[in-house]
Amino acid sequence: MGTMTFLLPSEVSDEAAQELAQACVAGGPDNMPWPTRVQVEPGRLTVQRDVDESGYLMVPWEVGGCGRLMTTTATLMERPLAYHLQIELARGKVNQLRCQAADWQAGGLQVPASLDEAIHKVGVLFSQAVTEGNGEQKAAQARAALDLSHRTAEELTRLYMTQVFAARHERSPKLETQLGCRLNCTAATQQLEQVARFANSVCLPFSWKMIEAEEGSFQCAPIDALLDWADRRGLPVTAGPVIDFSTTQLPDWLWLYERDLQSLRKFMSKYLTTMVKRYHKRIRRWQITAAGNSSSILSLGEEELLWLTINMVQAARQIDPELALVVGISQPWGEYMAIEERTHSPFVFADTLVRSELNLAALDVEMVMGVRPRGSYCRDLLETSRMLDLYALLGVPLRITLGLPSADAPDAMADPELRVGAGHWHEHYSPAGQADWADTFAALAICKPYVQAVNWAHLCDADAHEFPNCGLLDGEDLAKPALQRLQALRDAHLR
Repeated sequence: MGTMTFLLPSEVSDEAAQELAQACVAGGPDNMPWPTRVQVEPGRLTVQRDVDESGYLMVPWEVGGCGRLMTTTATLMERPLAYHLQIELARGKVNQLRCQAADWQAGGLQVPASLDEAIHKVGVLFSQAVTEGNGEQKAAQARAALDLSHRTAEELTRLYMTQVFAARHERSPKLETQLGCRLNCTAATQQLEQVARFANSVCLPFSWKMIEAEEGSFQCAPIDALLDWADRRGLPVTAGPVIDFSTTQLPDWLWLYERDLQSLRKFMSKYLTTMVKRYHKRIRRWQITAAGNSSSILSLGEEELLWLTINMVQAARQIDPELALVVGISQPWGEYMAIEERTHSPFVFADTLVRSELNLAALDVEMVMGVRPRGSYCRDLLETSRMLDLYALLGVPLRITLGLPSADAPDAMADPELRVGAGHWHEHYSPAGQADWADTFAALAICKPYVQAVNWAHLCDADAHEFPNCGLLDGEDLAKPALQRLQALRDAHLR
């Protein structure tokens, strides 16, 4: 059994100690978690797993000026002697910062002297923390190195974004990347007109639960109305996700066939093919599934969910071979793998789909932060950039679904199984904080040449939706600041 122990600083709050229970050990070629048992005691964190291999610790941690983020150590070996947690977190971020800076500079990034000096200072602070003999002073220096390394990493990533945008705009004054939103099924005209302020494309909802609430009876009028509106506006349309593997998106009657794989495949295929046949001449891009990699639903195992995903793509392809087909990947950092034994990480799940000769047009990477259990724990800008670059190695374009809550209050219109509270980026949840995050992380995704589209998770909090408090419109149909920031982003960079 692999065990590692970490010494905690004395000032860890009760709330922060509770968050430590989400720590895990990760590693391997795709840097994904292993199932990890966590024990938190006063002054000590112990993590155990059933494999005896080196790996690195992923742990929620409060970083000064950056928020409560999922942070990582460098690769560690198992040993009886306890590690100093803040020292190892600082080591991990300093290593990530210096390596990424060198990689980007080798690719042509111009780093000003001030930032170069900040990177050097981070290394000096870390060296001082490692060699300090006084315990209190050591903790203070480690905390300073950790905080500064995160702030410097964000500055480096923002510099990268600025220079990538400048290089791309030299070739094309306006980029072809799509920017849009997943519409609510019942979106009213006044809500849709808010979308038109910033979007150059839209995603139409195909909520199976709403469209086929009764088996064999399809209610398509809401989709028809939304599609007519998008056509009048001249907005390119993506359909879906058609099958979202979540409780709130699947019809209630489907649970009668729980564990019956062949019946589930039959009903999913019937619903999908009915929708594709009805709309394929008007909608040429379809996201077939979402969350097939991470779901635990209908008593289906991961191999069965993978098989169903491949089956659904093949069914749509048989109707129209020329359709652009997309499959969604949720929790791209693989948090669910720390809880239960899985064969397929999200990266391996996506790689398997790409290798299955499905001729996918893109993968949709769901990057909804601050929401559990479906979403991801908050990460910083550099870690997010590295994750996107990892999935780009699969060789197909990426479409990014973004979302962050604007409040942590209960949301009666959201999926009752989801809640806000998976860390926070910079300040705590607020409309202004959501706007800053939307502007920054959407810009990061848009600047990447392999990103084909960026879509917000849903439009309005007043209508039924999945992720709590993540809409661009609030419960009164009023635009949140994030909508204006996305509009400015489009004006600056996109057609």
